[in-house]
Amino acid sequence: MADYREAPLATRPKTLDPNEYFNLSPDQRRTEEARAAIRADLKRQYQTQLNNPHRNELIEDPALNRWVFARANPYSYFKPTFKTSLLGAMFGVVPLFVLYFVFKTDRDRKEQQINAGTLERKFSLSS
Repeated sequence: MADYREAPLATRPKTLDPNEYFNLSPDQRRTEEARAAIRADLKRQYQTQLNNPHRNELIEDPALNRWVFARANPYSYFKPTFKTSLLGAMFGVVPLFVLYFVFKTDRDRKEQQINAGTLERKFSLSS
């Protein structure tokens, strides 16, 4: 943990922040333990439903339903940030301009050589 450095575009996780991890009041510890107990109870209940050999119905998992809905409708849950805008520009717009510049300069150079008569054409069919 001593050599951990934060990433420039991400925040430090709560579990790695020493102020949040070690300096908890007893009330905060109790609430976190209560939340962990609720999560463990829900997990145990789901596992017993899932592993029931006499099960005839589907198991409705609301978290899984929310995740599937969010994956099916990504644009209503997309949050534009600086990072996503930068990635969109770098992978969507910049390559188009780079390819245009490369092809345009190569074509202009060849046209200049053709007009000057200095282009040596290899595999010419006419000569």
